[in-house]
Amino acid sequence: MESNTFRELYIEELKDLYDAENQLIEALPKMAAASSSAELRAGFEAHLQQTRGHAIRLEQILASLGEDAKGKKCKAIRGLVAEGGDIIDSDFEGAVKDAGLIGAAQSVEHYEIAAYGTARAFAEILGDNSGVRLLEQTLEEEKETNDKLSELSETINAEAAELAVPIDEEASERDEPRRKAKSAGR
Repeated sequence: MESNTFRELYIEELKDLYDAENQLIEALPKMAAASSSAELRAGFEAHLQQTRGHAIRLEQILASLGEDAKGKKCKAIRGLVAEGGDIIDSDFEGAVKDAGLIGAAQSVEHYEIAAYGTARAFAEILGDNSGVRLLEQTLEEEKETNDKLSELSETINAEAAELAVPIDEEASERDEPRRKAKSAGR
């Protein structure tokens, strides 16, 4: 289909979001399984159920427009999911891996917040009041999920940081042999 009308652009955005949600339906169980934090794991599992609802809402909007939900691939989410997969497959452990998973999840949430905001704006302009309502509901849920991830990150990042050597100390340790060599050469 050649896209050349604003309505077609709206439909493309909805289909892109639909594919994104379905990619996340596959990715979220893997993220949950990789989490060492019970609270983070539960959050991913809860968001999986919510994400299934997001996909259903998109199907409803597209059906009301006489369109099939399939047919578009969301390249942005594919990349973000791959980055999350890199964290899952990494050698990081415990709170450090959980911190990475939260970062990956928030990257996804930020993309979705932007995309759902765009779709909602398109729906408003086109007078798709039902679409506006459903997209707004999903947008608010995505924002809430991002807020929950931010709250979790405060605790998890602090746990991960307890295991880290402070950057100033690390730099100092790394520079010590150079300082010794310089002072020996004077």
